[in-house]
Amino acid sequence: MADTRTTQLSKLIHDRERDILTEWIALQAASGASRRDLISESDLRQQSAEFLASLRHALSDGERFDPNSRVWAPIRDLLSHLSESRARHGFSPSETAMFVFSLKQPLFAALQATIADRDLLAHETWTMTTVLDELGLYTTELHQKSREGVILKQQQEMLELSTPVVTLWNGVLALPLIGTLDSARTQVVMENLLQRIVESGASIAILDITGVPTVDTLVAQHLLKTVAAARLMGADCIISGIRPQIAQTIVHLGVDLNTVTTKATLADAFAIALRRVGLGIVKQAAGPAAPAGMP
Repeated sequence: MADTRTTQLSKLIHDRERDILTEWIALQAASGASRRDLISESDLRQQSAEFLASLRHALSDGERFDPNSRVWAPIRDLLSHLSESRARHGFSPSETAMFVFSLKQPLFAALQATIADRDLLAHETWTMTTVLDELGLYTTELHQKSREGVILKQQQEMLELSTPVVTLWNGVLALPLIGTLDSARTQVVMENLLQRIVESGASIAILDITGVPTVDTLVAQHLLKTVAAARLMGADCIISGIRPQIAQTIVHLGVDLNTVTTKATLADAFAIALRRVGLGIVKQAAGPAAPAGMP
C-alpha cells in the first residue's frame, strides 16, 4: 500500500510520547499478552519505546506513507528481531501480534484528545489503523517463519541425538537405530557413521535395527545405501536385530541383502565383529572361593 496523504501521527507521538508509552505498556500488562513469565518488565519497556520511536520516525516521511518502503526498513528490522526473539521464548503468534495491535487504543485516545475536527479525526484514525494492521500482520508472518525455523532446528537436533554412534571395541562401531527410518534420518545416520569411521579408523560397523518397528522397501534401500557408503570408507557393516517378521518382510519384498552380513541380535553381531578384527570372547574359569570372613 502506498499513500501520499500527510498525517499528524508523527507530531502527536512526539508531543505525547511518554503518556502514550505508559498507557500502552499498562494495556499490554493488563491483557496478558506481555507474558511476564517470558519477558521482563524492563525488556518490554525497552521494546515498546524502540517501536514507538521508530514508528514516529517512519510516519514523519510525509511524501510516501508506505510500510513497505525504504523509510520503514528500521521498523521492519525491529519487528523481525522482536518476532524471532518471541518465537524462541514461546510466545504465540497472537501474543506477538498484540504487541502491535494494542498500540491502537492509546493512539486513538491521544487523537481524540487533540483533534476536534471529525473529518480529520476519522482520517487520522484510519491512517493509524491501516499502518498498525499491516505491521501487525507482518509481525505474525515473521513469527510463523521464525517458529518454523525453531521447529526445524529442533527436529535436526533430535535426529542427531537419536542416531548415536558408539565404540564397542577398538575398530568396532555400533549404531543403534530406534523409530522410523526415513530419507532425512538416513542422511543424518550416514553422515554420523561416516564421520566416526574417519575419526576412529574403524573397520567394522554394526547397524542395529532392533528398535525399528517396520522395514519396508524404502527402509531396506536406506540401509543398503548406508552399508555401501561405509564400504567406500573402508568399513564393513553388519546388520543386527533381524526379527522373524522383518526377515519375512524382506524376503517378501524381494530386497537383496545377500551381500550384507545379518544377525538376529546385537550380541551375535558383536561376536562376529570381534572375530573379524582378530579377537574372541573366552569364558574365564571361576577363581577359588574366598576364605570365610573375607569379602
